[in-house]
Amino acid sequence: MRRTMRVDFTKMHGLGNDFVVLDARAKDLPQIDGSIARALADRRTGIGCDQLILLQPSSAADFRMRIFNQDGSEVGACGNASRAVALLHGAPADVETAGGTIRIEPAAGGASVDMGEPRFEWDAIPLAYGMDTAAMPVGWDGLAQPGAVNVGNPHVIFFVDDLDAVDTARLGPLIEQDPLFPQRVNVNFAQVVGENHIRLI
Repeated sequence: MRRTMRVDFTKMHGLGNDFVVLDARAKDLPQIDGSIARALADRRTGIGCDQLILLQPSSAADFRMRIFNQDGSEVGACGNASRAVALLHGAPADVETAGGTIRIEPAAGGASVDMGEPRFEWDAIPLAYGMDTAAMPVGWDGLAQPGAVNVGNPHVIFFVDDLDAVDTARLGPLIEQDPLFPQRVNVNFAQVVGENHIRLI
């Protein structure tokens, strides 16, 4: 006979990303691994989300945050998820992540997150081999010389003249899984539209 267990969750979103948050800080939950995260993230047969967030007790910080992608892989940190957790927690806190300890704080109209010192070294991204991460000598389908940074998780950023002309839905997954990024990468496209205004997806 199969046993089931009722587990409360919170569904949140930030800047187009949605999250399912499980809180194991005060009560025990079933063991969460990549296969369970993948099942819960499925938009047809599970709850559906971009990332599953698991909050746990921590001896090194106020609490621990684990982040699972839709495919069950675990990542170091996520700014959007951290902002959501800051609102859920409701108070300033130091949070242990696989990418290091971050600081979250609810703020008027949202939340602020200190993701720590950004890393620009090629092996901190990481890349498969050494190169200048400010203007990488690589390209995909006319997009060239992106920058790369690790802010608890790796990002590659392309500055383009017209975001609407870029096939982001096709290029994002293609670049994310390129062998240049052995731990995969978050792909961002940016357009400068004014002196103090950047569109970013």
